[in-house]
Amino acid sequence: SLGYEAFGGVDSPYVWVAVKGPSWVFFDRLLKEANVVTTPGAGFGAAGEGFIRISAFNSRENVLEAIDRISRVL
Repeated sequence: SLGYEAFGGVDSPYVWVAVKGPSWVFFDRLLKEANVVTTPGAGFGAAGEGFIRISAFNSRENVLEAIDRISRVL
């Protein structure tokens, strides 16, 4: 609903989000403005650049809180 294309999350706790720019810049923004840690796709090589990876390895409550924080920033 925020206008970003996302992949995964069906059979895995990871969701890849196309961030329309450098993954480290997007990662840094979410870290500083939303207090949410993601993984910059650039760390996975050239094919990962332009994406961040979000992990749902946490409680449902914490994942929903992270989504809310991200939504408020974006």
